[in-house]
Amino acid sequence: MSPLLSIRNLSIEASGTRHVDDLSLDVAARERVGLIGESGSGKSITGLAVAGLLPRGLRVQGSIRLASQEVVGTPERVIDGLRGRAVAIVFQEPLTALDPLMRVGRQVALPLARRARRDGVGLNGRALDGAVEDLFVEVALPEPRRIARSYPHELSGGQRQRVAIAMALACRPDLLIADEPTTALDVTTQGEVLALLKRLVAERGMALLFIGHDLAVVSQAVDRLVVLQRGIVAETGSTAEVLGAPRHPYTQSLVAAARRFDAALGWPA
Repeated sequence: MSPLLSIRNLSIEASGTRHVDDLSLDVAARERVGLIGESGSGKSITGLAVAGLLPRGLRVQGSIRLASQEVVGTPERVIDGLRGRAVAIVFQEPLTALDPLMRVGRQVALPLARRARRDGVGLNGRALDGAVEDLFVEVALPEPRRIARSYPHELSGGQRQRVAIAMALACRPDLLIADEPTTALDVTTQGEVLALLKRLVAERGMALLFIGHDLAVVSQAVDRLVVLQRGIVAETGSTAEVLGAPRHPYTQSLVAAARRFDAALGWPA
């Protein structure tokens, strides 16, 4: 069976700087993969490339096949048909990802209605409002009716991130890309959002590409890790293998740093 996502020899360059260099990776249906590395390693730009959201002016070479459709060089109208159905993204900072001038219920209702049209089902009025509230319950938001009437600035960071997750799930994508979704949250809320993502991915049978720089955080959410250093794959393997016996010096430094941090906090190794 072909992988849900297949990246082959992907290179992304801008103004003479290569942000991603000959990257190849696969994500199978229902698989959870972590893409990890320091800032500027090419993680987030890879996620944007998968969804066909790269800004203009970048030179892209190689292949990205998503749900058997080539993404690189494909017209926007074709890629737009993949978004929501084949792939959706949860971004790092929901306060900027959400529209500040629109109630969050309306923002979630739009992709829900789009999915309904795609499936040939009518969904509007009270039925659409009910579907929004049901989705808010699924992502563990309290008082879903009140949340739906709120604007982003009226919610906490954790609540906004749950709204962003609800938006990403609205069209029932096959692949969920989580781009550092816990970075702007406190430690307790980070754990809650991680647990939520793991539960939703399992319950909905989605694949997950979890992008992050914090090895300890990413490793909690995925089965396999791909380590990027300056746009190049340094190491890949199961989460247990990479954490237990890292081979590349860069990965070794990431693991050592994570262990020092845990030790400083008094957490078990």
